[in-house]
Amino acid sequence: MGFNNLINTQKDENLRKVAIVGIYDGYNVTEEDCIRSLDELENLVDTAGGVVIARVMQAKSAPDVRTFIGSGKTEELARICEDNDIDLVVVDDELSPSQIRNLEDQLKVASVIDRSMLILDIFARRAVTNEGRLQVELAQLRYTAPRLVGKNKELSRQGATGGNPIGTRGPGETKLEIERRRIRERITALQREIDDLARVRATMRRARDESRITRVSIVGYTNAGKSTILNLLTGAGILAEDKLFATLDPTTRKFKLPSGTEILLTDTVGFIRRLPHHLISAFRSTLEEAVMADVLMIIIDASDPEYSEHLEVTEKLLLDLGAKDKPTLYVFNKCDLSADTLPHLPSDKKTVYISAKTGEGVDNMIAELENIIRTLMHEYTFVLPPTAASLLSKLYRTGEVLNTEYMPDGSVCVKAVADEATAGQLSQYIKTN
Repeated sequence: MGFNNLINTQKDENLRKVAIVGIYDGYNVTEEDCIRSLDELENLVDTAGGVVIARVMQAKSAPDVRTFIGSGKTEELARICEDNDIDLVVVDDELSPSQIRNLEDQLKVASVIDRSMLILDIFARRAVTNEGRLQVELAQLRYTAPRLVGKNKELSRQGATGGNPIGTRGPGETKLEIERRRIRERITALQREIDDLARVRATMRRARDESRITRVSIVGYTNAGKSTILNLLTGAGILAEDKLFATLDPTTRKFKLPSGTEILLTDTVGFIRRLPHHLISAFRSTLEEAVMADVLMIIIDASDPEYSEHLEVTEKLLLDLGAKDKPTLYVFNKCDLSADTLPHLPSDKKTVYISAKTGEGVDNMIAELENIIRTLMHEYTFVLPPTAASLLSKLYRTGEVLNTEYMPDGSVCVKAVADEATAGQLSQYIKTN
């Protein structure tokens, strides 16, 4: 399938009309790559509440430094925007401030934004918790600050004349400088608040560590079905929409495995290719849920023809976060929607196939997850004192008690499967002979 311009005549008059733009050089980025990337960009526009009316592609060895696309293609896009009442153009790459300004001037549209700005906007709409909102605002400001340029002549100096008190700058500050200073101050304040919340999260994490319940993080590309799986297993009640980035804030719920062992399952924000690095930085404390997990469940949309690239993006981000080498269960979801031939991964990757919608394969997924968790555990014999009922309860909750024997002195001899951290906490009670 190859095309340069696509006009969507099925318009929803209640939605903002959008044109999307991409380029390809034919080597690093093929025409097919560009089409797939624009497909994803169109989904992002839909998530943000717009409708793509026009899609414009151009074969070009490098972006034009003034307008990203060439002058002829810019004129063509201007006509498309005028003919279709399009007032927003989204470019599938990162734009400089001058490129944005030049495109807005030449296209005569209300706004030109790039892919990163669109993703930041979606995150701003989707953030629910206070921490999420702070993280999004921080990412937006970090992205905006270096792009803040004086677009209008009226950004003149303030206080250049008249009554400056002694000690102030004679020429005064420009409106642009004032705005930049305000942004810097706000960034500092936001970072301070986020750091405070991160410390609270770390305290909660330490409390979970002391309880020694195995932690499993559910990760993967956006819209792969992570929230649906958590809802299915735990009844978490998370909003699970067929939209990109339906979940931003992590949700943790307890789940009891068939053996009776309790684990903590955490649903995390979805990944996407070219996720703005400012977002990764701002959401680092949230993304650390994956780093701190004992086991990862990587959810993959089996019905998506680009599943392999989505998995590559996910694994790259996990590597960047320092969470790549954890025990991992790869879960192909939406198998009810996939073709007759299911995708396969190398044999060294433990893989299961499910449909969270129909429930098919879920029991096998749980069994395989428990098998992985068992590899983190070893068999121990503990001799617990009569006053240590809470420790026995801990073993039942976090591991698997195989046998108990009550001794004449009131102590309890317990044979149990436990992880190394729990065994370390109870090391004084481990029977060594």
